Amino acid sequence: MSKTILAISGKPGLYELVSRGKGTLIVENITDHKRMPAFASDRVTSLGDIAMYTDEDDKPLGEILIALRDMEGGKQASINFKKASGDELFEYFAKFLPTFDRDRVHPSDVKKLIQWYNILITAGVNFEEDLKPTNGDNIDDREE
Repeated sequence: MSKTILAISGKPGLYELVSRGKGTLIVENITDHKRMPAFASDRVTSLGDIAMYTDEDDKPLGEILIALRDMEGGKQASINFKKASGDELFEYFAKFLPTFDRDRVHPSDVKKLIQWYNILITAGVNFEEDLKPTNGDNIDDREE
């Protein structure tokens, strides 16, 4: 069954959408399975709706994560994103997305991507199913 994987600005980790409440979303951390509300004031984004800049069209995050997973053989990232320099991060990123826009993608973007990838691998997320774009379905349509 497909899940909606979310990032919440200002909160560490990734979350699965569990249900919608009045003015809130109920989310569960995909690592420790603790539930909490995400309020209307929180900036909540579905991973399926994120894309990264390339020299051609923007590339959906799900496709990038699948390329990384395939390169790493389904294991954790082979780079220590916390200690790597910007140049090392870009060199690593270019191995699975050689056409990324070097002017608009920042080292912090690559760090976040690798951090999310490691979380998703640990949680056993099905990249093909759970990171599909939401096709315009707004996860933020909370009942008022």
